[in-house]
Amino acid sequence: MNNFKLAVVGATGVVGRTALKVLEEKNLPISEYTLFASKKSAGTKINFLGKEFIVKELNEHSFDEGFDFAIFSAGATTSKKYSPIAASHGCIVVDNSSAFRMDKDVPLIVPEVNPEEIKNNHGIIANPNCSTIQAVVALKPLDEKYKIKRIVYSTYQAVSGAGRDGIYDLENGIKNFKETSNINIADTNSYELKKFPYPIFNNCLPHIDVFLDNGYTKEEMKMINETRKILGKPKLAITATTVRVPVFNSHSESINVEFENDFELNELKNILANAQGITIIDDIKSEKYPIDTNATGQDNVLVGRIRRDFSIPNCLNFWCVADNIRKGAASNAVQIVEKLIELKS
Repeated sequence: MNNFKLAVVGATGVVGRTALKVLEEKNLPISEYTLFASKKSAGTKINFLGKEFIVKELNEHSFDEGFDFAIFSAGATTSKKYSPIAASHGCIVVDNSSAFRMDKDVPLIVPEVNPEEIKNNHGIIANPNCSTIQAVVALKPLDEKYKIKRIVYSTYQAVSGAGRDGIYDLENGIKNFKETSNINIADTNSYELKKFPYPIFNNCLPHIDVFLDNGYTKEEMKMINETRKILGKPKLAITATTVRVPVFNSHSESINVEFENDFELNELKNILANAQGITIIDDIKSEKYPIDTNATGQDNVLVGRIRRDFSIPNCLNFWCVADNIRKGAASNAVQIVEKLIELKS
């Protein structure tokens, strides 16, 4: 009988609660769970696995009792402070924040893509950015066969990726529209905004995270750098434009990828259809393609609109949709824990 112990840090947040749901579904061989959160959320009662758990306050001594694994979903500041403490007590941390993703000594893992890197951890494993995860799940099998030369990302990202305040801004925009029937809501003083610089309702905002000196946003550079690291191609040519759209959940991406080698389209589709973690929805005669509501609640990445880019040789366009909270964060972290258990069993 196993005696694995798992801590969930940030258990009261959107990703933390989704991780608990996925853990219930997976029913992993874990004998003991402990839930942690900030002082503000400590004491919260959560029903999990048919029992009531009281969330504990995270502090410097939280890991003294010893855990085998921990899933952190509490932001980069918390992860930077407490992940090394947990690791020093022999706990392997799976971190959902951006804190360690580009650390050369921390593996950046998508289990369908680079599971062999999990064993190279030094107590911390990084979960990639949500928009990167879904992209590389689809790109990896294509890279193995045709050798990727260049990627162009264009994303359409849901407000849930911006947390509770992002969801609030969209809900408040819809509420304001219903009350006023005023479609012209560009005036940010017309109602309260908690997250975005402009109303997200009725707008697409080409601005996710902060702008950098090179003109790109931090989100765009995350996708570029994380894709290179996960695919093991540090000089791969990639560019990205990331856009927040008025959708509650699930990110969509238009991906243009140029290969070193030519491809036969039906063979390429078969490769994707047989790849782990991918569901193909690509029947244009019946107007079937991936949409956000298809993806929400699923762990698989949905791929469709698969077609050759005729503008240059060996180039492909496809549409990629995934639940950014589940596969883009919670499920990916739980899958990593699942792989860790396999290694230890």
